[in-house]
Amino acid sequence: MSYQIAIDGPAGAGKSTIARKLAKQKGFIYVDTGAMYRAMAYYFLKKEVSPDDIPSIEKRCMEADITIGYENGEQVVYLNGENVNGVIRTEEVGNMTSSWVSKNPGVRERLTALQKELARTHDVVMDGRDIGTCVLPHADVKVYLTASAAVRAKRRYDELTAKGVACDIRQIEEDIVLRDKQDMNREIAPLKQAADAVLVDSSDMTIDEVVTAISNLCRGES
Repeated sequence: MSYQIAIDGPAGAGKSTIARKLAKQKGFIYVDTGAMYRAMAYYFLKKEVSPDDIPSIEKRCMEADITIGYENGEQVVYLNGENVNGVIRTEEVGNMTSSWVSKNPGVRERLTALQKELARTHDVVMDGRDIGTCVLPHADVKVYLTASAAVRAKRRYDELTAKGVACDIRQIEEDIVLRDKQDMNREIAPLKQAADAVLVDSSDMTIDEVVTAISNLCRGES
């Protein structure tokens, strides 16, 4: 039997960083669900699929086999057996993913099925906004990872300024609050804490402290 750890939470809570580090510690596969949506968007781009062409979307969805593995210790996203790591992080793919691909019911249904299959056959740490509620409702461990909007804004501000990007921390916080509202009120798979998920507020915690807290929930460890 596979072991499943589901981590949900709002944007900027550190889900991906925590999930990736936890998976490495446990020897599990980290399932980057966002990268899977990007891979689907890339496939639609290649096939010139329009957001209004529902029959084509449904057809291409079923043609796309998207999974995750590792090569030389690096996580790899495979689209029909091809390593697409180098092409799914472009701005074009990102914009397409957020504008309509991730919101399409057919796409979500297909990728949810692929994510469930990954979790059925491998020990996984999976993060997102609807993992514990929709994708892995019977996960062994469910965590709702959050932090205050102010803390998340400060983290993002520090990240951008370290890269030399000029930004306004107040605007970043406003954007985060708006994103939270949109995610929590979207029609399909809204962001919410599963009834049996453990709330972890990382506002005053280090990355290692969060990883340890979640790790201690696994298989009754303490």
